[in-house]
Amino acid sequence: MTVSLEPVTKVSSELKDLLNQAIAREIQVSVQYMWQHVQVRGALGIAVRGKFKETAIVEMKHAEMIAERLWYLGGTPTTKPAPIEIGLSLRDFLELDTKAEVEAIEMYKKIVDLAMREGDPTTAHMFRGILQEEEDHHDLFTTMLEEM
Repeated sequence: MTVSLEPVTKVSSELKDLLNQAIAREIQVSVQYMWQHVQVRGALGIAVRGKFKETAIVEMKHAEMIAERLWYLGGTPTTKPAPIEIGLSLRDFLELDTKAEVEAIEMYKKIVDLAMREGDPTTAHMFRGILQEEEDHHDLFTTMLEEM
């Protein structure tokens, strides 16, 4: 009896590439948000600094989850982040972070759609969960931005 070492689910190189882009984005924002946590100044900044750290940790967990899925699907996870943009003020931080979350939401919807078209409901399900958390992050950052 021969046991296959190949993943049960076969996906396109396009989907694998998108998963690697998602990993790069998750690494990017985890570093971006953590450095913003460290660098934030002023009374408002001190009030929200914990939210940057908390969100950074969630984003790193996303990177790990996506990397594990990509590895299972036969891809090699990237170790390189997308370009990191910290900003100079709390307003800069929140504007950059809101933009990053919008980009993630758009990309993750595309991944869900492509995964379903390719018959990979596991990846689609995983990204639906991540997508919900990204929408929560978008809501957090836009709400904080409105308070400025």
